[in-house]
Amino acid sequence: MSSHAAGQIDHHHDPTTSTGIPNKKLLLWAFLASDCMFFGTLISTHLVYRQNPPPGTLGPREVFSLELTSFSTFILLMSSLMMALAVSAIQRGNLRAMRSSLLTTIFFGLIFLWCQVYEFNHFVHEKHLTITGDLFGMTFFTLTGTHGTHVAIGVLWLVLMYIRSFKPAHPHGYSWVARGGAHLLFFVVAIVSVMNAVYHLYALIQEGQAATYFSTLGQSAWDLARWTSGGETATLYLPHSLVLAAAAVSLASLVGFARPRGDVDFTETNAIDVESMGLYWHFVDIVWIVIFTVVYLLEYVG
Repeated sequence: MSSHAAGQIDHHHDPTTSTGIPNKKLLLWAFLASDCMFFGTLISTHLVYRQNPPPGTLGPREVFSLELTSFSTFILLMSSLMMALAVSAIQRGNLRAMRSSLLTTIFFGLIFLWCQVYEFNHFVHEKHLTITGDLFGMTFFTLTGTHGTHVAIGVLWLVLMYIRSFKPAHPHGYSWVARGGAHLLFFVVAIVSVMNAVYHLYALIQEGQAATYFSTLGQSAWDLARWTSGGETATLYLPHSLVLAAAAVSLASLVGFARPRGDVDFTETNAIDVESMGLYWHFVDIVWIVIFTVVYLLEYVG
């Protein structure tokens, strides 16, 4: 557990800068301002082209699933709450609470991404809405896909911030770098394997075959690699059992990495880093509220 920084820290004012605003925060605000214009362009483009859908194609009401999108929106809003709690915790010097809040934010962010992956897959294979099919599909997938990329970048940033909070106060050589790399690797394996397993199970539930899930543990589940040789394409798969085993091992390893190991180099003085992360995450959430309103809800007005 980290010790508190000596003296009272002003987290909102920096007397060493000409503006009184910490340089990290000012730089992030400048980036978010440019991102506002970027998303504004994508949203306005979609609103223009949605007015003239090609004849013979499904309308947005026949394509969208308002229930799923509403659920993912609620999850993203809850992740903003947890991010705010993480910032508040580190400003009070409560490292354990900050880590718990960061992990919850990561979890909610991954749920949102899973919902988006499922939605895109459903649109493409069931509704035949593709990015190359018409202007509506092109603007829709470009807009929501760009936002999903921002969420994925945010999740990666959160994971790195969480791992950074375990840096020892007195690291020995490059051992901390190796440990941090292993920590990140297990995070990636856990995320990919768990999301793959949940996606497959949910698909079986939708088909009314959930009971057959565990009976198919030895069958292929994950398209791991694909290559072409002599004009023929070969594919390497991982069976369900290996995916679940990878998930279990990686999750157990993450629990082991989270065990306290003495003082760490992460205190109240690092609150500006967590707050900067929070600004980015809240911005991504606000952008999604706008997208949810003008892209999804607007189709059901009138």
